Amino acid sequence: MTSDTLTIESKEQQLLAILTAYGRVAVAFSAGVDSTVVAKAAQIACGDDSVAITANSPSLATGELEAAVSLAKQIGIRHQIIETEEFETESYTQNASDRCFHCKTELYDQIDAIRPSLNVDVVVNGANVDDQGDYRPGMQAARNHEVRSPLIEAGINKADVRELARRWNLPIWDKPASPCLSSRIAYGVEVTPERVARIDQAEAYLKTEFGIRELRVRHEANNLARIEVPTAYLSKLAESAAAISRRLKELGFQYVTIDLEGFRSGSMNEVITLELPDLS
Repeated sequence: MTSDTLTIESKEQQLLAILTAYGRVAVAFSAGVDSTVVAKAAQIACGDDSVAITANSPSLATGELEAAVSLAKQIGIRHQIIETEEFETESYTQNASDRCFHCKTELYDQIDAIRPSLNVDVVVNGANVDDQGDYRPGMQAARNHEVRSPLIEAGINKADVRELARRWNLPIWDKPASPCLSSRIAYGVEVTPERVARIDQAEAYLKTEFGIRELRVRHEANNLARIEVPTAYLSKLAESAAAISRRLKELGFQYVTIDLEGFRSGSMNEVITLELPDLS
């Protein structure tokens, strides 16, 4: 029987068995659905020998840190917040296509530094099977630090993750993906605290004003905002174009556009050439 034909119950048991075999586990916990499922599974499998680690930095969207605290409390897992300093690293702020590698390297370096006090055997992340089909330089950082991916090892994809979250009554089972704010900045445009704050405020405004759960404000060169929303909302935004433009310009954007192709997860990677950086 292949992993594709396993039932969700079988995958759940396999995930728990993998985590039990790890011993004492630290989970890189962002409060997204993937890492939340891993944190819940770690708590079930390892009990007090598990801990969730959340990184706080300017690239974290408003409300995400509070969500992590609340979810960890609900799960019942020990929780520790660390301050990461990727914005102090030029290899990160210069925003080449390997930016995520440097971000995850900073995260795992910080976790490694406190591992003796955490008293854990293994660090794990929330990568799932579907993550293997995209350009994800952060996965190389995980390999460099011997971080394990129990969802991948258990053959669990994104749909499985959401089903497990629903079965475990986790309130974020249908939460849209929420990558870091820096991922909205076009490659080659410097990542700064001011730019990620501008993006954060712009997305919060659009979500609140138009009731859109999943969208992106992409920060292109020359302070251009490229708004991606599901195509069903395009006409609604077009009707309010003047108000949207006015608000985003107040936040510091100089030009404001609505992308007619609509929301596309990972659309910034469309410009990456085949000549990718060597991350080994």
